[in-house]
Amino acid sequence: MNGAIATETAGAVSGGLRTLLRLEGLTLFAGMTLLYATWGGSWWIYAILFLAPDLSFAGYLAGPRIGAIAYNAAHSYMAPMALVVGGFSIGSPLVLSTGFGFTHLGRIGKDVIRTP
Repeated sequence: MNGAIATETAGAVSGGLRTLLRLEGLTLFAGMTLLYATWGGSWWIYAILFLAPDLSFAGYLAGPRIGAIAYNAAHSYMAPMALVVGGFSIGSPLVLSTGFGFTHLGRIGKDVIRTP
């Protein structure tokens, strides 16, 4: 195979395909960060959620096979994309929350104007 297109060495992708995959990841990161900023989310929660998949590394305590499965599953785009698409399609506040004070019971918190 032509080295300019893609080659595989011990399971690692290289060449143009590697560049394409990295650009895809960068685009997804930038787009989701912009969307999060547009929705006005807390940046502390953003940082926690950004690092949360790396906690799956603890799966290696159960052995290399379990650890690899847990780590790869946590770093897949399938679950987050399914949540985003599902949230947009059904308009679920559980998936697409407008803030902590918005619940299935209505608005809560000190900023809510109470009517007698």
